[in-house]
Amino acid sequence: MSIFSAQTSIRKALTNAVMLVTALCLSLSISISTFLDVKEQKSLIIDKITILSKIVAYNAQVTVLFDDNETETERLKSFESVPLIKNIHIYSIDELSNEPVFFSSFNASKTPPVPIKVGSINDLLVPNVKDKVIELVTPIVYEGSTIGYVYIRGGLDRLNEYINHKIMIDILLTLFVLVLVFFVARSIQKRIANPIDELSVLLQDVSKNHNYETRAQKTNIDEINQLAGSLNIMLARTQKQIERHEKDKQEIKQLNQSLEEKVNQRTIALREANQELLNTLERMHQYQNQIVENEKMASLGQMVAGVAHEVNTPIGLGITGSTLLRDKLAEINTLFEQKTLTSAHLKRFINDGIENLDLIYRNLNRAAELVSSFKKVAVNQDGEMTSLVNLHNLLSDVVLSMRSEIEYRSPKVNINCSHDISIETKSGPLQQILQQLLSNSVIHAFTDNQNNEITFDVERNESSLVIHYFDNGVGVDKSIKKRIFDPFVTTKRGEGGSGLGMHLVYNLVTQALGGSIIYDELSNEGAHFIITLPLNEGAV
Repeated sequence: MSIFSAQTSIRKALTNAVMLVTALCLSLSISISTFLDVKEQKSLIIDKITILSKIVAYNAQVTVLFDDNETETERLKSFESVPLIKNIHIYSIDELSNEPVFFSSFNASKTPPVPIKVGSINDLLVPNVKDKVIELVTPIVYEGSTIGYVYIRGGLDRLNEYINHKIMIDILLTLFVLVLVFFVARSIQKRIANPIDELSVLLQDVSKNHNYETRAQKTNIDEINQLAGSLNIMLARTQKQIERHEKDKQEIKQLNQSLEEKVNQRTIALREANQELLNTLERMHQYQNQIVENEKMASLGQMVAGVAHEVNTPIGLGITGSTLLRDKLAEINTLFEQKTLTSAHLKRFINDGIENLDLIYRNLNRAAELVSSFKKVAVNQDGEMTSLVNLHNLLSDVVLSMRSEIEYRSPKVNINCSHDISIETKSGPLQQILQQLLSNSVIHAFTDNQNNEITFDVERNESSLVIHYFDNGVGVDKSIKKRIFDPFVTTKRGEGGSGLGMHLVYNLVTQALGGSIIYDELSNEGAHFIITLPLNEGAV
């Protein structure tokens, strides 16, 4: 954790920082110095062991050559005065086996003997430092031939004592330097902290007594002088701001008094404006209700006009036919009374009568069909009970029942519906909707019996069933796309079209089945109707 992470004073922070930096620098310097010194001392010891080993090997040439181990043993005793040497072995080469064998040894006082190192000679040809000892083997060479080996084992006790002594001196030196640095840091922090304490006391006085007229004094530290100068500027500006604030308070007090009078005046004016607005809104509601009633009457008038036009035409033709028939009958009656009636007159009368009666029958039947269609549009079909209906079977049955009516256009009917889709709905209105769509395509969409195609696509999601109806006919004229579901809208007026088919479909979908139907105005080819029916709990 940083020494500045917790709340502290500048005195303590400055002292801690100086002490920490000094301690780190001393530790690093002493550690590096000790490491290099110990490394150098160890290198000197290794060199000394190496030199002694070579001396022993040189001296042992004669004794090993003449197999005089007693003389060699006496000579090795002289190493008692060398504290570094702990053990010495001399091995000679056996003439028969050509292997090194023990020849002579030396063990320092209070030093136990060590095992024979014949098996480790090759590993110890270079100095080996381990377990606080140094081991080295040096060959005994005579006239270019190795006649034996010298094994020397030296102790590192003196080196360890040196290291411990040096560490103790380094610790004492570090403590001395830290104590000296501590007092120096205390002297520096007093010089820096005292002016800061004076600034702190000044700020406390300003905060407690609101004495913004006081000013900070200069010190012998440039940074604190800059801080004091900035503080004096802030105090001066604050004093001016307070004076300006007091002046503004007086002006605001006067403005508030005049503002209250203006608010009272505006409140009275606003109340009057609100009353006028309420009166205006009331009149707007009246106008709105009147507009709605006018729109209703206009729609009713348009519908009545359509009914009158569609019904008047066949009735007028029927009246014309009956009048002609009556005139022909009066003419025959006159000829009969004058006894000038001939078979030719009677034959012409019969032919004319048949034509006029056919005309009357066709137009009266047309009027009856219009009244029946209009009645279907107006009659509420909510009385039919719902039942579980399989969509694929229903579509197949509708196409089969309409086969005789649509076969003259030879359309190919595609039913893309899973056999497993069933819903709770009214089968009668749904069947009537599908029949009307098929009839509408045959009458209005197809101009010949070539390449005609009708497609039913059925999709089901969690809350609704969607039926897409497509045909590849001529499509819907732009002039009636927006009004395709309005009553008496047709492009076949005078050719058998009443304009009630799509209006009947719309009423059945929205009222009898509680769904929605839209015409896809973006369809580029043929007609595309989208019927959406809600799913009841019985849907599967």
